[in-house]
Amino acid sequence: MMSQEANERTRRLWDRYAPRYDREIRRSERLLFPDGRSWACSRARGEVLEVAIGTGLNLPYYPRGITLTGIDLSPAMLAIAWDRAGALGRTVDLREAGADALPFPEASFDTAVCTVSLCNIPGDRAAIAEMYRVLRPGGQLILLDHVASDRRWVLAIERLLEPVTLRLNGDFLTRRPLPLVEAAGFTITGSERLKLGIIERLTAVKP
Repeated sequence: MMSQEANERTRRLWDRYAPRYDREIRRSERLLFPDGRSWACSRARGEVLEVAIGTGLNLPYYPRGITLTGIDLSPAMLAIAWDRAGALGRTVDLREAGADALPFPEASFDTAVCTVSLCNIPGDRAAIAEMYRVLRPGGQLILLDHVASDRRWVLAIERLLEPVTLRLNGDFLTRRPLPLVEAAGFTITGSERLKLGIIERLTAVKP
């Protein structure tokens, strides 16, 4: 489990950021992953857990037949997600929790989704291990995020910018989820790099 201090810092950061999050993330979405949310959510099946659901921007994109649970560290972000779910007429179980210690028994879900959030979670390795734990055998993991580019000159820029983004909003630019997903025990079923290798769409299955 990540230190309480790291989680508290992240909670405070996102509580402050919540009122302007939707406006700012939509600007980068148009450039970097315009159809990313629909790509991720359309693949969800059965009982679904969204890790770091934030303000609930994914809610409109989930199929109607699923059962949805969402967790987030930030009460302010969850309050916006709750209002959004109500406006959409969508039933969702929202809980305040950290991704490194999910409050669910083993094998509780058929799908785990995390979009544009693993880059901000203090312990990405622990979060992936927890998603593995709560998925049923045959359950699928769906990740969408910005990652360390596979192009050297782009990666050099990411490394230059990362100290600034970490200070501003705890945003890691040079993380690489795929090896952590494999190390957790998942079988990779799909991996696609977009936008000069910065954006990765990743799907995996728990054997």
